[in-house]
Amino acid sequence: MIQLFYSPSTAAMAPHILLEELGVPFEKILVDTAQGAHRTEAYKKLNPNGTVPVLVDGDLVLYESAAICLHLCDTHPAAGLAPAIGTAERAHFYKWLMWLTNTLQATLMVYFYSERWVKDADAARAAELKAQAELKVGVLLDQLDAELARLETAVPSPWLVGGRFSAVDAYALMLCRWTRNFASRPARDLPHLGPYLQRVLARPAVARVFKAEELAQPWV
Repeated sequence: MIQLFYSPSTAAMAPHILLEELGVPFEKILVDTAQGAHRTEAYKKLNPNGTVPVLVDGDLVLYESAAICLHLCDTHPAAGLAPAIGTAERAHFYKWLMWLTNTLQATLMVYFYSERWVKDADAARAAELKAQAELKVGVLLDQLDAELARLETAVPSPWLVGGRFSAVDAYALMLCRWTRNFASRPARDLPHLGPYLQRVLARPAVARVFKAEELAQPWV
């Protein structure tokens, strides 16, 4: 049986959503990061980076959320959580998944962990870096909002790639949720992104994940 090592409201959410969408049997294994479970020797044998998630699928041990999402899409092609290989839609799927993990998620990591990026625990520099990261996230959310606006008129489509719900929509929800407490402008306040996030939240699989992870409102 597939095992998902997770912690609530982390980068494990997107793989968790995909597993619920697929309807396959899987076991959730809580990694209590508050108690340092992600830093134990046993867990670091699974993921030397000490981060969640980790997926165990038979003999395969896989970390990095985007890689896990791709694996689940590729091993369950009939579910249609990614466009067909070799199509233009698949190319755009790759583009948006990589943009989400390498650009938006990376910037969010600077926002949440700015102190890791400054020398000698300089609180003032960390605060400045955090503020700059929040501004950059706002620019990136505008880019995503503009793409959704374009798709609504050009295709039209309620989803980000290929005219149907895919793994990138789950990934986008996960990252946009992380902005919910921004002092400036959370993702839900953008004119096209806000309704899009509500469409993702309305999916039964997503509702099951939020219930299983015992997440409180606001969800985004």
